[in-house]
Amino acid sequence: MGKLRPPKPVKLFLGMIAREPELFTECTRLFAQEFGPVDLVSSILSWDHSEYYREEMGTGLLRMFIFFEPLVDPELLAAAKHHSIRIEASFSEPAAAAVRRRINLDPVYLTEAKVVLATTKDFPHRIYIGKNIYAESTLHYHKVGRSFQAVEHTYPDFRTETCLKLFNEARNILRAKLFQ
Repeated sequence: MGKLRPPKPVKLFLGMIAREPELFTECTRLFAQEFGPVDLVSSILSWDHSEYYREEMGTGLLRMFIFFEPLVDPELLAAAKHHSIRIEASFSEPAAAAVRRRINLDPVYLTEAKVVLATTKDFPHRIYIGKNIYAESTLHYHKVGRSFQAVEHTYPDFRTETCLKLFNEARNILRAKLFQ
């Protein structure tokens, strides 16, 4: 029989995509008010991995990741996604027939074993976690290569060497906190 144990705390982070880099600063501030100080920040990267956001957000998109210092309960992922939806809406502006989103915010967490992304969309590889939110295990850590590795449904930018290096660095920070 299995023994019930509380989950280990996880490292929460936020993936941001926008055309205007100043939105990254403002969203970092808003998320830090809710989830604590930031201890790791990516550089601003160009985001040209698909056409998915073109109609809604335009071209010339940029990507940035911020990682929060406090470790959290993984159950917090759904609340973080709801927070991101509210912030996205606050920065949206009216467009001809719809609302134009200026920034895309994706809460994510990592453990020693995986990177888990929150989403509102259901697909076969996603698990419902409550509050109308699904979770996707998008990268898995492999001891042999000492790195996170993509799975079939991993987004193209999460597969890049730059992102994998960043996520591995965040994993090292998580492990240092877990074992201190």
